[in-house]
Amino acid sequence: MSMRSRNQYLETLIRKHHGYHTQSRKVKSRLLDEYCSTTTQNRKYVIRKLRSGSWVHQLRKEATPKKRIRSATYDHAFTHALIACWKIFGRPCGQRLVDNLQKETERLRRLGELHCSDAMSKKLRRVSARTVDAKLVSYKEQERQKQKRCPDSNPLLYQKIPVKLSDGFDRLTPGNIQIDLVEHCGQSAYGDFIYSLSNTDIATGWWEGEAQFSRGMAATVQSVDKAKQRFPVAWKEIHSDNDSAFINQQLFAYTQKHDIAFSRSRPYHKNDNCFVEQKNNTHVRRIIGHLRYDTPEELAVIQHLYHEPLRLYKNFFQPVIKLIKKRRVKGHIHRRYDKPVTPYVRVLRSPKIPKEIKRELTKIYESLNPAQLRREIDEATKKLSKLYDAKQHQAKIFPTKKNLTHNSVTFLNCTTKPISVT
Repeated sequence: MSMRSRNQYLETLIRKHHGYHTQSRKVKSRLLDEYCSTTTQNRKYVIRKLRSGSWVHQLRKEATPKKRIRSATYDHAFTHALIACWKIFGRPCGQRLVDNLQKETERLRRLGELHCSDAMSKKLRRVSARTVDAKLVSYKEQERQKQKRCPDSNPLLYQKIPVKLSDGFDRLTPGNIQIDLVEHCGQSAYGDFIYSLSNTDIATGWWEGEAQFSRGMAATVQSVDKAKQRFPVAWKEIHSDNDSAFINQQLFAYTQKHDIAFSRSRPYHKNDNCFVEQKNNTHVRRIIGHLRYDTPEELAVIQHLYHEPLRLYKNFFQPVIKLIKKRRVKGHIHRRYDKPVTPYVRVLRSPKIPKEIKRELTKIYESLNPAQLRREIDEATKKLSKLYDAKQHQAKIFPTKKNLTHNSVTFLNCTTKPISVT
């Protein structure tokens, strides 16, 4: 006797005695005797079963018919045919695509553009707009992911500029320059503000900075040319990220004119531009800060800082530790570094730099006072902070539309000020 039959028999006995829990002790004992003798089940087990009522739930569960699984009307084959039609008609929405499917499905079959059976063609002609949108949701998301990083502005130029990883650079030959833009927009990127163009040589660690008011192509090319003229080494290659401020026809033509190789990083891989990214932190952010600067007075202070005290202080008196070797041993990476050496000394040690340039750098080095340079840097950062505070105070007193957009929102919410390292 199966468990289902036993439960059905127990249900029959309970109905026969008009219930179990409401009966007397004598009637309950007679019901248990009859049930246990027939089913050979343990008496205590049956009592617990009656008290808990589990047999009722089990009986109802067994009596409930299984849910019928409905066959899919629009299967994967239909989705593939629908995607083909969706691409042909320019990726419209479901409401617009349904009208085309009803009128043009047979035409596409006659022209050989759509290969499907008569039953599939009938499904395409009668499908609803809601079903079309539901079937295309996942495929539309895949299309958006593919187009997330697509240089549609100038795809041919992106193909001309090769991608280079961080381990593909010549770290011993001077002249391989990494460039990057640092925004000084505070908490809002609205409107025009100042950018810092950071340039560093991979072999020597020599750094040059330049400030500009926008990220336009002409302004970026001018800043690159000014920084190039101050470098003690001749530029052989520049490497940038995929910012349109660098990947454009003007900078590409500039590199071809001056016989400079041009390479770029992979999209969303900042470590491909790791040398200049480190300089962005130590030479720009720690000195300038994270506030918004968008006035000519602030631009003049930053330009003076980059042209005189900061570049001399960093290149002549700030040692740099370079990574020599890196190897993996049993899951652990072991790194070896050389001794701390300033970029100036690395330039003097390089045999590929002319002696005239080395003599000029030596004269500059002998005329410098690191303490005076440090004081000039501190004075410039304090002046920049005063200009920022005055601008913020003016925005509170005269809340014009421009000040409300740039100053009141950005300046009042940003607390990071230029810092000076003593």
